[in-house]
Amino acid sequence: MYKFDREAYKKRVEWYQHDRFGMFIHWGIYAVPARGEWVRSTERISVEDYEPFFKEFNPVDYDPKEWARLAKKAGMKYAVLTAKHHDGFCLFDSKLTDYKSTNTLCGRDLVREYLDAFRAEGLKVGLYYSLLDWHHPDYPHYGDRNHPMRDNEAFKDYQYNFDNYLEYLHGQVRELCTNYGKLDVMWFDFSYEQMEGEKWKATELVRMIRSLQPTVIIDNRLEVSGTGFGTLLTENPSEYCGDFVSPEQIIPPKGIVDYKGDPAVWEACFTMNNNWGYCAADKNFKPASLLIHKLVECVSKGGNMLLNVGPDARGNIPEESKQILTEMGKWMDKNGESIYGCTFSDIEKPENGRITKKGNKLYYHLYEGAIYEIPLIGIPREKVEKVRLLCDGSEVKISTNWTAMNYPDTVFVKFSDSPILPDATDTVLEVTLKD
Repeated sequence: MYKFDREAYKKRVEWYQHDRFGMFIHWGIYAVPARGEWVRSTERISVEDYEPFFKEFNPVDYDPKEWARLAKKAGMKYAVLTAKHHDGFCLFDSKLTDYKSTNTLCGRDLVREYLDAFRAEGLKVGLYYSLLDWHHPDYPHYGDRNHPMRDNEAFKDYQYNFDNYLEYLHGQVRELCTNYGKLDVMWFDFSYEQMEGEKWKATELVRMIRSLQPTVIIDNRLEVSGTGFGTLLTENPSEYCGDFVSPEQIIPPKGIVDYKGDPAVWEACFTMNNNWGYCAADKNFKPASLLIHKLVECVSKGGNMLLNVGPDARGNIPEESKQILTEMGKWMDKNGESIYGCTFSDIEKPENGRITKKGNKLYYHLYEGAIYEIPLIGIPREKVEKVRLLCDGSEVKISTNWTAMNYPDTVFVKFSDSPILPDATDTVLEVTLKD
């Protein structure tokens, strides 16, 4: 009888809880119509009407080495690429289908090139694989919640053999786990309604993955969708519960804890604009300052951030995304120590920012200045050994001003006579506590 091995689990997720920041890459032939990765479903596009995009796909500008350098420069430590999304198109040279990048004009195994490039930059690598498949003839059509032909009467009596699809799904996952070297993350998407757990033969699937990739990190979406947490948080997790909870486009208000109230492993995934896949008309990009704050928020609650880019049909990451990642990278260059290896502290969120923690160091993220001296609420003066500005290591003196002395449970500091913080986005103080 299966029993969850918590010690093996803790060891498996160590690197993941240290690295904290990763790149999600949604890419496929949906970049040609350029209206998002769900375009086939939202517009009820048939296989035949979608075929021209397959024939046209030719990412002549695809340079995964450039992508990898950009991710590394942004301070990201791992990446996850869509090997197959819901439309069924594969970016890898699967022997189980002709619907793959090697049969397009580009004729390349795009997954292999991605893996080689990101590993060369020292980044950990992951692959996303959709449990859904709107191209496969044996995936449910009519009446399904998501299929493009879900309300097309022509498919009402369509006969399919779901076991054939499961054999295909398991076979492709085996290919990914066998033919492409060590994988660090396997990201499944997603379960819904009756399509969850053993509907995917999830136990068998996970056993196969663990036999081929014993250290790989798996998300929780074989068991639940992004709207659920699954049995990972319970006393007796299922064999296919995954290694982390995967909230989407939201940060849990108070983080995520298990049945004991202990911190759970989780990763929030976000788009930079409003779409995962390339959408030419979507220019609603979030500013770098906001995304820095959200990264800090995730870490301050014990979680990771997986931030998405959606390359276009030619293989270019949008300029807006590049600019955002470059700005985030400049901040990470100076303040990455407040992210990597950090987690939540026991101190309640201060009004003027957030706190991350690593060992005996607190990282006080300041988002706003003060009238005179800045209060580090929640940090008693007698417990502080020293305070330094993280970006350059310079001393930040603790105030002995007579007004500050009225509040012994709070450390007050002052940078200069200017009311403007050194970094308007997030000024990080490294507070070393006494042993």
